[in-house]
Amino acid sequence: MPPDKPLVYLILGAAGSGRREVVADLIEGGLGETQRAAVLFAEGEVTSDFDDRLPNLGLWTWENGAIDGALPEGATHVFFFAHGRHNPIDQIEAFKGWVAVQGGEVARVLCVVNCQLAEKNPPLLAWYEACIHFADVVLLTRREGVGNKWLSDFLAHFKGRFYPCLFELVKAGRVKNPALVLEPQPRRMAHFLDDEQEWILTDADGDEIDEDEDEEKEGEEEITAAPEEDVYLAKDTAGRRLKRIPDIAKYLEENKREEG
Repeated sequence: MPPDKPLVYLILGAAGSGRREVVADLIEGGLGETQRAAVLFAEGEVTSDFDDRLPNLGLWTWENGAIDGALPEGATHVFFFAHGRHNPIDQIEAFKGWVAVQGGEVARVLCVVNCQLAEKNPPLLAWYEACIHFADVVLLTRREGVGNKWLSDFLAHFKGRFYPCLFELVKAGRVKNPALVLEPQPRRMAHFLDDEQEWILTDADGDEIDEDEDEEKEGEEEITAAPEEDVYLAKDTAGRRLKRIPDIAKYLEENKREEG
């Protein structure tokens, strides 16, 4: 039975990571005959040989920190590609409200990791940490020529910190189980995109307390509840992110120059 709302998948990753090839495989191998897929690209992204395999292509634009675009009519599953050269955190922040206004439902966040790019540029670990913080599934692409030790260390970095997301190896643009990747079950570290917002309880001194302490202190002192603020979304009084991440466009341009 089709979902009541279109399921919207956010696709994170740097430009040139093979996102379109992977999504084409997910659509072809993970959706049933009664399910209708559509794809939204960011305006300004370069075309790909795999575009012909992607159904119902549309565009969205980035306007003054907001997403301008509409969910394609009749689609049950929409794959929304974040701009691969822009700040992913700004786009994630805008994405939640945009999906709600459009009448869609956030299904999953997929992060495609270009292993060659990440291995070559160690500072980009911080960029991928930010993306994976919001991701339900991490898809490792462009592994040709990448050292086994680097890949093991990369995976250990996140698994050692108990990230709940799935890590899947992509081979020749394909994953082992597309249906598993598309299963709309949250596995992300961040709660920002969840339907139910997490709340933080603090006592009169501003110290965080848990629910059990709240029951014990009920009636004894003032308890304050506020929505949990994600570490990557927090800003200072000047409106700047407290937690900065590398500029992916800079590294992509340097990589392009070296290849040229």
